[in-house]
Amino acid sequence: MCEENIQRKIIHVDMDAFYASVEQMDNPELKGKPLAVGGSETRGVVSAASYEARKYGVRSAMSGIQAKRNCPELIFVKPRFERYQEISKKIRKIFLDYTDLVEPLSLDEAYLDVTQNKKGNPSATLIAQEIRKRIFEEVGLTASAGISINKFVAKIASDYNKPNGQKTVNPDEVVDFLEQLDIKKFYGIGKVTKEKMYKHGIFTGKDLKSKSKEYLEQHFGKSGKFYYNIVRGIHNSEVKTNRISKSVGAEHTFNENLTSEIFMLEKLERIASELERRLKKHSISGKTVTLKIKYSDFTTQTRSKTLPYFISDKGLILETAKELLYQDRMKESVRLLGISLNNLNTEIKKTVVVQLRFEF
Repeated sequence: MCEENIQRKIIHVDMDAFYASVEQMDNPELKGKPLAVGGSETRGVVSAASYEARKYGVRSAMSGIQAKRNCPELIFVKPRFERYQEISKKIRKIFLDYTDLVEPLSLDEAYLDVTQNKKGNPSATLIAQEIRKRIFEEVGLTASAGISINKFVAKIASDYNKPNGQKTVNPDEVVDFLEQLDIKKFYGIGKVTKEKMYKHGIFTGKDLKSKSKEYLEQHFGKSGKFYYNIVRGIHNSEVKTNRISKSVGAEHTFNENLTSEIFMLEKLERIASELERRLKKHSISGKTVTLKIKYSDFTTQTRSKTLPYFISDKGLILETAKELLYQDRMKESVRLLGISLNNLNTEIKKTVVVQLRFEF
């Protein structure tokens, strides 16, 4: 694909505090209260936090203990993934009323290409408003949206007026919008890369744009070209209706820390069974087995082994996971174990879609 900026009309829809909002919707007594889905006062990790809890600094991936310290009034509820999937399907059905080009990123967010849409509506902004209105009226939840010429800018824009808002970045506004943006707001630039960019005097999109492609490739490797393009509004990735999984995994956090490999083997067998079920459900196999170990001090270690053939069978997965378990001694007692499979047999089919320029 050439590096011409292919301008489409892309909407990124992101549900507001999805898991927590579903729990508050289903249980009115939780409305307006600081809520954490997952974890507990003594164990586990927060999967999602309501906006009331976020005011106290409670966020996903935080330990339940720390979350409770931040917010003593915090209420913990167990996740109900079947319910979240049920709601997600209703939301996706609304998306499909407007376009078949829907790329789900997770249960609570998706990209929509509405360049040519089923409603014949030339305004992506109005389509986003209508979709958000329907989600609220038909499902009972609020959503935010970003609208722009490509997935990258739309993703950033959807976070701009959260919760329950939207932002459109028109074609002639894209470059200025990106130049003024703090580099940490760029989707795909994590904490480590952000700190590295700061050391190179890159704090905003404008700073990033001032660097040559050669400079960025020299200091940021293969990602340099990507950074050079995105700050100029060039991101030609089309909306993929069948998103390809890069890995499939299963993990479990234990009620009590495990101190012996013998106890861990029993847990790994259950995890391998769950992983096998997920793989066979989607007819997926892979070559690289990764064992994830989270210790009681919250440090995480991963150990991987690549096999010369594709596997999806529980026995072969478990055999490899056991080998990885005994590869090195445990540092501390273990609070979480997980197994994932990478180097999958999923075939990525690339298509080039060229769209004309339209008014937003």
